[in-house]
Amino acid sequence: MAENQSAATGSRFNAYMALTLATVSMIVCFMAWSNFAPLASDIAVMFHLSVSQRTLLLATPVLLGSIMRIPMGILSDKYGGKKVYLLLMIFILIPLFMITRVHTFAMLLVAALLVGMAGTSFAVGVSYASVWFPPQQQGLALGIVSMGNMGNAVAALTLPWISKTHGFDAVYYFLMILTVVLAILFGVLCKEMPVDKTKTMRGALSVAKESSTWYLSLFYFLTFGLFVSFTNLTPLFLGDVFGVPQITAGLYAALFAGLCTIIRPIGGFAADKKRPMQMLQWIFIGIAAFALLIMLTFKMQALFVTGIVGVGLVAGFGNGVIFKMVPYVSKGNTGAVTGFVGAMGGLGGFFPPLVVGWIHGITGHYQLGIFLLVLTALLCWFVLWRRFIHGDVHIVK
Repeated sequence: MAENQSAATGSRFNAYMALTLATVSMIVCFMAWSNFAPLASDIAVMFHLSVSQRTLLLATPVLLGSIMRIPMGILSDKYGGKKVYLLLMIFILIPLFMITRVHTFAMLLVAALLVGMAGTSFAVGVSYASVWFPPQQQGLALGIVSMGNMGNAVAALTLPWISKTHGFDAVYYFLMILTVVLAILFGVLCKEMPVDKTKTMRGALSVAKESSTWYLSLFYFLTFGLFVSFTNLTPLFLGDVFGVPQITAGLYAALFAGLCTIIRPIGGFAADKKRPMQMLQWIFIGIAAFALLIMLTFKMQALFVTGIVGVGLVAGFGNGVIFKMVPYVSKGNTGAVTGFVGAMGGLGGFFPPLVVGWIHGITGHYQLGIFLLVLTALLCWFVLWRRFIHGDVHIVK
């Protein structure tokens, strides 16, 4: 009896330590992943960038960080999230150091592409943390580990101040030190997750045959894509349209990212109690409504910020609801499903800055780009309504 109790206590300790350090490590990785957005004004001056070049720079890290979530999630399932997480944090140090040495926009883009690997920490972290908790607790647990997204907000709060007070290069030395510290803590304090070494790449990729993988990917393309793209675009909007200083604009971006992240576990907890698909239809309607408010208030800063906050709250809640369903798609392949869904969510953050920059270059305005967000939200609502609300498909019974 005492031995069983000790084992249970040890298991709980391992679970809570895995959840805690996976989350904190993801915060640091996301700080690296989103480092350019808070510093966009400084970088634009240093490299003489146009609006379209700035949006390209913001989008570039998102590309690799999205696509590589698929293999990284699969590798975590097969070899263990701890090993993959440690190798990832070591790799991130390379592009962070590169950024302090580049002198051309082309080389900056190369470094931005490589630092995008930090975004794959999401697939690794979810795969690693999810195995320690039973299904009835996974909505909340995955909501908590996904709060690593808060790295975007932390970056927006801290990096502009570090750049202003200690210089541009100090930002990247700071990020490198944080990454090394977390890698050491993770390596020492966390146990490796149980893995099935007989898994094959072909078996993991079989999740692509599950229609639910692609429906969740579409929905996450909208909700998580909003989180990434608006965290990056908010400082650009506020600075370009309203003339808000870089540090203040960074605070607004941090507010958006923080709200979007903090409410995520609430969405996961709610999805543990209620039917997730029923809640999602109201989430998509809410996104469309707040996006419409943003589109119509580009000359009214208070209402514009209200729209930004509203979108952050609704999208963050939706992120938690969607990821409640991920472990149910294919048993034992949570990392693989997370990779696919997370990749599409990341691509949802990659394309909007490029489209917004392209539309602004043609029209001189941002409103049409926001209108495309309204249409995307309505499309997701229609697909959800037809397939899951009026259909007979249920991911979570």
